[in-house]
Amino acid sequence: MINSPLMTVMVDAVRKAARGLKRDFGEVENLQVSRKGPGNFVSAADRKAEDVLRDALMKARPGYGMVLEENGVIEGTDKSHTWHIDPLDGTTNFLHGIPHFAISVGLERDGLVVAGVIYDPIKDELFMAERGKGAYLNNRRLRVSGRAELADALVAYGSPYLGRGDQPRLLKEVAAVMQVTGGARRFGSAALDLAYVACGRNDFYWERDIQSWDIAAGIILVREAGGFVTNADGGAEPLAAKTAAKSIAAGNEALHGELIGILRKANAA
Repeated sequence: MINSPLMTVMVDAVRKAARGLKRDFGEVENLQVSRKGPGNFVSAADRKAEDVLRDALMKARPGYGMVLEENGVIEGTDKSHTWHIDPLDGTTNFLHGIPHFAISVGLERDGLVVAGVIYDPIKDELFMAERGKGAYLNNRRLRVSGRAELADALVAYGSPYLGRGDQPRLLKEVAAVMQVTGGARRFGSAALDLAYVACGRNDFYWERDIQSWDIAAGIILVREAGGFVTNADGGAEPLAAKTAAKSIAAGNEALHGELIGILRKANAA
């Protein structure tokens, strides 16, 4: 467990936002499944949670900037610090009554993510990390998996939503990965995919066309748990620009480079 003042601020904010999300999740299960009805309800739940997070973090750290999924960029007077906030990562799961979604808050300092919290309110799993202080799930210290054989590896991936992004490229990559690993899964929450790499449930995760609020908290979690994070082509830190679409790949030391090589080979074919 990390008991720093910064982590206290972040945990208090996500727990406060989670109360409303959990209540709204109970309601969405009762709605008729149609784009208009549940979709509008979930959008409102998303915005309400973001408002709670924004207000709580602004009150605690009034000068920090913000990159928010719903409300875009809020410039702060402190140019060194920026929050990256996703109030509901896994919106489609939420909409369909699937209990796999999370709140994700990461703090960037001078271009480097220094703290992150990912909270799954349904399972009450609180993932947290702070630079130099390790990564934790509730009170348990985290380490990435020790699996070293591709045949034993469980790999997670994300896919573009409603036709955005390069679907043919993804299909080539997934086919290549599935041929050599123990399994590939699309769980529908980038934040939890990264948290699961940090705690050893996933051995590797990659996604393209993704935003900073989806991955900021997960980056520090994986790194503090002993894992590797690059872009999906094996390049440098994926949080280089605040709002531009990015790619990410995260995994343990033994498998990360090998799976990056498989992705490259698939794209060269």
